Amino acid sequence: MEDDDIIVEEDEALKQFMPNGFGKQTREANVARQVEGTRRQTTTQPAIESGNLQDEREDDSDEDENEDDDDEFPVSHELVLKTHERPITSITVDPAGSRFITSSTDCTVKFHDFSSMTPTTLRAFKSVDPTATKTSASSETHPVHHVEFNPISPSQVLVISAIPQVKILSRDGEPIAESVKGDMYLRDMHNTQGHISEVTTGTWHPFNRNLCVTAGTDSTLRVWDVEMKMKQKNVIVHKSRAAGSAGRTRMTAVAWGQSATGSGTTLVAAALDGSLVMWNGDGPYTRPSAEVREAHTRDTWTGGIALSADGRTAVTRGGDDTIKLWDLRKFKHPVSVVDHPSTSDQYPSTSIRFSPNSSSILTGSTSGHLHILNPATLKPELVTPVTPGSPLITAYWHPRLNQILTGSSNAEIHIMYNPNISVQGATMVMARAPKRRHIDDDPNLTTDMSQGISGDAIVMPNGVLRGSGQTSTNFAALHPQTGITASGRSRDPRRPHIPLTTPFAKSQPDEEHVKKNIPLSSMRDEDPREALLKYAEKAEKDPLFTNAWKKTQPKTLYADVSDEEDNGPEKKKARQA
Repeated sequence: MEDDDIIVEEDEALKQFMPNGFGKQTREANVARQVEGTRRQTTTQPAIESGNLQDEREDDSDEDENEDDDDEFPVSHELVLKTHERPITSITVDPAGSRFITSSTDCTVKFHDFSSMTPTTLRAFKSVDPTATKTSASSETHPVHHVEFNPISPSQVLVISAIPQVKILSRDGEPIAESVKGDMYLRDMHNTQGHISEVTTGTWHPFNRNLCVTAGTDSTLRVWDVEMKMKQKNVIVHKSRAAGSAGRTRMTAVAWGQSATGSGTTLVAAALDGSLVMWNGDGPYTRPSAEVREAHTRDTWTGGIALSADGRTAVTRGGDDTIKLWDLRKFKHPVSVVDHPSTSDQYPSTSIRFSPNSSSILTGSTSGHLHILNPATLKPELVTPVTPGSPLITAYWHPRLNQILTGSSNAEIHIMYNPNISVQGATMVMARAPKRRHIDDDPNLTTDMSQGISGDAIVMPNGVLRGSGQTSTNFAALHPQTGITASGRSRDPRRPHIPLTTPFAKSQPDEEHVKKNIPLSSMRDEDPREALLKYAEKAEKDPLFTNAWKKTQPKTLYADVSDEEDNGPEKKKARQA
């Protein structure tokens, strides 16, 4: 057989295993493949129509409308992040769309940056506990209700926790300002310098970068000035007229937006007594400009309220399983009302928002679906499952990125986008090459410093390893890493660092140096009484302080005690009756 007749079959597996070339290789990302890998498998549900129209609709028209829905709403692809451990309460994105922040009931605020993410490294670059007062493990922490970027100055972030104080953080998580706590013993809320009980939510002024408003459970709304060290500028006291409320209630939601006339602002707030109150955003706040007493059912938590971009309409999501649309120019009765199951009984921070151009309304549901509603009729234009079985708590549609970020009760963050209409954000992440994995990323191939052995170490037959079947009643032996850092230091700053005792260093090497060079260092090991009595004889013979009066000092004279005085004083005679 000749050499020309030999045919060698190509082995694809071997071809993929062998390198394409030698030397330094450049990493190239298959963008189309990565984007296709994030395509959502679930199908969206369009608006429900009458049965006759659905029967007459052809299959081709269904496919065309589904494609139109994908082009109109950025929900065809998604990225999933799980950086929290408990339900997500709120999501905010800076106006540029480069960074987003999330808050959760795990008492932390997570900072995420799109520029530092890759398809294999979807994680937060910083975690902050805004209510932690010290670094020890026993410090008191509280859930975070709301976080929001300043729309005019993105370097400031409003953080609302389950405490009376409000914090302002920088975009990097550093504290900038903090409000004061009011005097809880004052009856008139106008005289307190801050909230006296838990703050529920807050928002920024739409045009003034220095003003923000917060709503508290002390029946007040407070306007703060950031430039004046978070000093309150105005106090708005809502007097409840519900029977048995004693004039107080809890403020559950607040929104601050442009007025319908376009020349000012409008402030709208919801209360636990079911009322919906509106004020002129620029003041005065002595009396509300309009009020609806029974906007929602009493003693139900209205967790979401939003104003449209033109300032003419407002939408509220109440705890009475309804969504209502209001015309702020005729603020008496709702324009539209639809039934929608509420999650505010478990998650008070349930949100509802307008889309960037106010052409749609976004909200979640108890079943984990994202509902995009018509702003005129409140009928669903699109219903798509995000986290089936886990309630969807918050949703945010960014105007510049054209992407929707959602947070659910299972601690998942979903970033939904469409490669055709979305820009930057998730599309920028998927356009990067995946980060090359390192051998240290696999714990099975690295050294476990707590045990001092590696995964492929040789174990002696008679040797016993810690944690491999050995029982111990000592808590420190069962939990060697509890309360200490990776370097072995205690997490409690009040506890000093105890140096390790090894067979090679059982004593202090500087003990002799301390005794020779530090005066009176040996007194730490002596009895104080014996140390003083050692100088008693010397002090009597050669006094140091009373030597000048030694010759002129008189001798002490003691009186002689007689026998009569020794017997003691006479007893008083008892009275005779």
